[in-house]
Amino acid sequence: MTEPTFFNKVESLKLGEIAELVSAQLPEGVDASEAIHAVAPIETALGGQISFLDNPKYLPLLETTQATAVLCSKRYAPKVPEGVVALVVGNPYDAFSIVSTAFYPEAIKPLPYFESDGGISQAAHIHPTAKVEKGVCIEPGANVGAGAEIGSGTTLGANAVIGQGVRIGRNCHIGANAVIQHSLVGDHVILHPGVCCGQDGFGFSMSPMGHKKVPQVGRVIIQDHVEIGANSTIDRGANRDTIIGEGTKIDNQVQIGHNVEVGRHCVLVSQVGISGSTRLEDFVAIGGQSGVAGHITIGMGAQIAAVSVVREDVPAGGRFGGVPAKPVKQWFREMAALKKLAEKGN
Repeated sequence: MTEPTFFNKVESLKLGEIAELVSAQLPEGVDASEAIHAVAPIETALGGQISFLDNPKYLPLLETTQATAVLCSKRYAPKVPEGVVALVVGNPYDAFSIVSTAFYPEAIKPLPYFESDGGISQAAHIHPTAKVEKGVCIEPGANVGAGAEIGSGTTLGANAVIGQGVRIGRNCHIGANAVIQHSLVGDHVILHPGVCCGQDGFGFSMSPMGHKKVPQVGRVIIQDHVEIGANSTIDRGANRDTIIGEGTKIDNQVQIGHNVEVGRHCVLVSQVGISGSTRLEDFVAIGGQSGVAGHITIGMGAQIAAVSVVREDVPAGGRFGGVPAKPVKQWFREMAALKKLAEKGN
């Protein structure tokens, strides 16, 4: 069995070109024309490759790296081994992203699942009243409902379902088996395989006689430059819209309930669950497997540690964690106290 290469790569970049890309100064005496052929992890990088160091945890690996060059901050430059070029940058991980994109420009956005000329597959179904702009790629099995509109440069993956009246902007990628209904999607949005947007919110009037379904008549609005990971689900609003703000990045298997408002440039890690009518202001970050109760507000720039349960409002800039979530300093003190009590009990 052959071993395929899934992404086309630029053959090489010169050290001087890389330094210019990341606004780094080449050390004196370094040959700017030396060729770099690939990016690689610091522990496996060889001559002709470039890596990066961002986390001090990996400092021991820096001492033995065989990379030709390493992107690093000023504080770690003296620790770069002799013979390895230190490219000093303000944010090594960001610089590594820039260099990786230069080597693998196709990998910045999901590729089509089928080799095609970018047109519409004969095995796709498009309702006669749907409006599809030029330059849209629609793969086999995809369905576009009545009155839906798809902007130019957008790809609909195999078996994706676009519901009636849905609007999808330009230069988007809708992954295989994604289902989008009752939604308005902006430009440059990436929805990975299996994403479901616009299904019923979980709304029931509960009583001892049974649970009566409450109509969910809102929409989902996804603004520009949002990315949503595989198998995540976003319920439409009950009586107002569920909103995902511009630039927000959502990991795989995240659940967002009805009427939730997620601000701009938020980050939600895998298996986060946000209950209905909660509001996240801009630049909120929530760690994996955390749960957020309904009808609360998490303030701008707040950070929630992984595996936490947020039950009350969090102020702007707050750093909370634990079950229930509380300011991290208090949380750490409580954990330390419990540890001491447990040790005494032994």
